[in-house]
Amino acid sequence: MSTSTPTKGGKLARLTIDGHDQVIELPILGGSEGPQVIDIGKLTAQGYFTYDPGFVSTASCESEITYIDGDKGILLHRGYPIEQLAEQSSYLELCYLLLNGELPNAVQKSNFEDTIKHHTMVHEQLRNFYSGFRRDAHPMAIMCGVTGALSAFYHDSMDIDNPDHRRITAHRLIAKIPTLATMSYKYSMGQPFIFPRNDLSYAENFLHMMFATPCADYEVNPIIARAMDRIFLLHADHEQNASTSTVRLAGSTGANPFACIAAGIAALWGPSHGGANEAVLDMLDEIGDEKNIDKFVARAKDKDDPFRLMGFGHRVYKNFDPRATIMQQTCKEVLDELGVEDNPLLRMAQRLEKIALEDEYFVEKRLYPNVDFYSGIILKAIGIPVEMFTVIFATGRTPGWIAQWNEMISHPYKIGRPRQLYKGPTRRDYVPLGSR
Repeated sequence: MSTSTPTKGGKLARLTIDGHDQVIELPILGGSEGPQVIDIGKLTAQGYFTYDPGFVSTASCESEITYIDGDKGILLHRGYPIEQLAEQSSYLELCYLLLNGELPNAVQKSNFEDTIKHHTMVHEQLRNFYSGFRRDAHPMAIMCGVTGALSAFYHDSMDIDNPDHRRITAHRLIAKIPTLATMSYKYSMGQPFIFPRNDLSYAENFLHMMFATPCADYEVNPIIARAMDRIFLLHADHEQNASTSTVRLAGSTGANPFACIAAGIAALWGPSHGGANEAVLDMLDEIGDEKNIDKFVARAKDKDDPFRLMGFGHRVYKNFDPRATIMQQTCKEVLDELGVEDNPLLRMAQRLEKIALEDEYFVEKRLYPNVDFYSGIILKAIGIPVEMFTVIFATGRTPGWIAQWNEMISHPYKIGRPRQLYKGPTRRDYVPLGSR
């Protein structure tokens, strides 16, 4: 590839094939932030396509929602730094921003919050779906099923080409996913489902539906509710990650939004994606005792040992994860409020955090504690079981998925169809069974 060449219509990159026998000119595109992008859309017509496992060097879409600069530790939602949003905003205000492109004024904010509060109930017949699952089913398995099943109840707003239908569906999903999530937990516990309350905030309502019972109400601690709101906020969107790309890919077929979000939940379930904070707690259980930490840290430094410290470093952020800095402070607030100094698992986590921030090996390799490390500790301290961690991630990520899906549907788009580098047998003729 030659250096970019200025032209009347912009910049071009010149791709030389087989020496100088063939030269292909490719447009260079520039966004409002980030590196320039080579448009390879016309390459197939020249008889070629690119090979990029994991799509690590491929932009699959244009988007105005979220920007990440992993080298500088920057995360912007619609241009607003995540640090400012986490400090001054709320989860539902961020939901409005992701969906609409601008922060709401006071009236818009109040109307939006009121709309979400009054859509939290789910159809009574949907409760019957839960009885079809085993009691020990993983909550994410239940979430995949019941989220997709929502499409069976809302035929009045399923026209994806209708902006009003898309808006109504977005509100329904943001409002109902926490209800479905807490129902999956209650079902696994053998406890009655708890109805949502319109007098509570989004995070307060989630905690209420998780921990209240018909025998005793749950008194929501404002510090815990704020931490829960911040966990949702910090997970709301994260550009074109695996689950978001899955939502877009499913949506590119014209599938209904409930099915698309169910597909995103399925992708998020993977331990390399949404299961990372669950993996942190599994790692702490494997370590077992604070006296074993030095041994496991030594194993993590040994390149020949498969053991890895979970919750440290990040594929995108090569400097630091800006969400982790916020979550670290939130973690301290929660632990101070709950007074859990005597919890051995949390003591292990705090010791590992200190090592990662001070040990030369981890500092040099930028293996800092990430957002999953701190969120796992917070959720454990609150009393949320490990199997619900990824469900909470899915709850927080729902507005990002919807915003990304809506952005794609609102503009001309193509059905997703990645190519492959075929390495199988060349053409061969069928051999009858008796001759093999």
